[in-house]
Parts: sequence; C-alpha cells; structure tokens
Amino acid sequence: MAKVKYYYDADTLSYRKIDVKKSDYYKKTVFGLFTILLIAFIGFIVFSQFIMSPNERAQKRELDNLKLHYELLSKKMKESSSILAQLQERDNNIYRTYFEANPIPEEQRKAGFGGVNRYKQLEGFDNSLMIKNLTKEVDILSKQLVVQSKSLDEIVGLAKEKEKMLACIPAIQPVKKEDLTRMASGYGMRMHPILKYRKMHKGMDFTSPVGTPIFATANGKVVRAQRSSSYGNVVYIDHGYGYRTIYAHMSKIKTKKGKIVKRGDLIGYVGNTGLSAAAHLHYEVHKNGRAVNPINFYYGDLSPVEFAAMQKAAAEEGQSYD
Repeated sequence: MAKVKYYYDADTLSYRKIDVKKSDYYKKTVFGLFTILLIAFIGFIVFSQFIMSPNERAQKRELDNLKLHYELLSKKMKESSSILAQLQERDNNIYRTYFEANPIPEEQRKAGFGGVNRYKQLEGFDNSLMIKNLTKEVDILSKQLVVQSKSLDEIVGLAKEKEKMLACIPAIQPVKKEDLTRMASGYGMRMHPILKYRKMHKGMDFTSPVGTPIFATANGKVVRAQRSSSYGNVVYIDHGYGYRTIYAHMSKIKTKKGKIVKRGDLIGYVGNTGLSAAAHLHYEVHKNGRAVNPINFYYGDLSPVEFAAMQKAAAEEGQSYD
C-alpha cells in the first residue's frame, strides 16, 4: 500500500493530504532507475580493473613468466660476460705474452655495435626496452666469443710451433764455459780500444785463446759467412721469429751461407781479426732488427750463481775489445 503524505496548512491550522501527480511519480521512478544503472555501470568499470577474464589472467601469467626468465637470463649473461672477461685478460696478458703475440685491442673485441640502429625493429612494444637491452647483450657476447675463439685457435697454432720456436731462440753461450778465459765486456756504452772514444757496444766479448770453438746458440740458417773490415771473419745466423745472432772476429769460419745449423753446431773458431784488440769472440743478439742484451739469452747453460757473476761483470764499464 502506497504511503500517504500530508502537509500542515498554517491558514486552516490543519493537515492536508498531498496529492502526487502520476507524471511526477513516473519521473522519480525513472530517475531512480537511471541512478541505480549509473552506479552499477561505474561499479562495473571500477571492479573490472581488478577482475580479469581467464584469458587475461593467462596472458598476465605468461608475461610474468617471461619477465622472470628475462631476469634469470640477464643474470646468466652477466656471469658469462664476467667469465669471458677473465679469459680475455689471461689471453692478452698470459697466453699471447708467452707466445710473443700482440694482444687483441679492446676496440677489436667490441667492434661493430655503433652507428646504425640495428634494434629499430624491436621498438613499439610494451617491453621494447627490456627486449632491446637483452638482444644487445647477446650480440655483444656473441661477437666477443667469436673474437676469443679465433684468438684461441691462433694460440693453439702457436703452441704447436712452441717447441720449434724455443729451439730457434738463442739459449746457450757461444763459447763453452770451460773454454772461457773471462767475459771481457758487456752490452752498453764502452770505450772502443782502437777508435778511442765511447760508443755503444751492442754485444758481449768473450776472451778465449785463438782457435777456441764457437757454437751456434740456436737453430737457424746462416745468412752471411765472410770477412768484413770491422768484424773480421763474421757469421750471421737468422733463427726466425725475429731473432738473429752475430759472431765476429773469428780466426776461421767453419760454416757457409745458406747452411741450416742446429743449436750447438760448430761454426768457427775464436780469433783476432777486424777491429779487435785481442783474441776474443764478439757476440750479438738481435730481436726484430734491434740489438738486445745477450746476457738474457744464456738460460740454457748457466746456473743462477754463474748468471749473477756474469751479470755483475757485464755491468762494469771499461774498454771493450772491439
């Protein structure tokens, strides 16, 4: 039963019944229904943000799973990069140094990733930045692995040649210890005995009696065996790998140009030919066209004590024999 409403009439001092028009009733009803529908719609919109369909839930789970895999993969990439960096460090500072190979510059290891935007096709997605970063990390690591793989292939090749190379590096004295009178003059600035001025003495002088045997200090090929005005009877041996040795002031040469010699082969005898003040052997070692101190190439037949004694004698400045 509908409620009957009254109002108080001050003129008649009595309550009068309120007559409601049907049109007003319908308006209120329609307005009420509209309000209810509007609230329901707004509520649906709001709650729909929190309530997902089964398909949306599945997509969200897949996206979360992909993000987790990305984080794990990114962590593994960083670990792999760290391991590769350690290998690159050993490669440059140990392996390549040991085999006398030039280190690989950092620019070469990481070259090829500047300029053109190679990741443009990955733009425009919800997770473009994540995908681009991971792709770039993979590309950089792949490039470095290729460079390192080629480097290790080179090191393997050098290792196979190591035994041959070691045999071609000067490693013994050209005159036997028991045949030496003394080590007369070392590498460095010395007074020339004939020219009487200080000049660079590019080798070491070993005094021994005339006729003392002289031996090749490493495997190689004789590239010169003749007489010269300054060195007298002299022999040059090319050992390969940038090494060359010179044996000067011989009394007699016992080899010839083009001959292949082994370490320890007889190549001549101590003498006093050329610009020489006394019987001795002048011995030089060259690396890549530059004379180096021969004292660093006697590790094949000197004890630490003997090496220390020779090093001390070689350091004394005096007059050379040539």
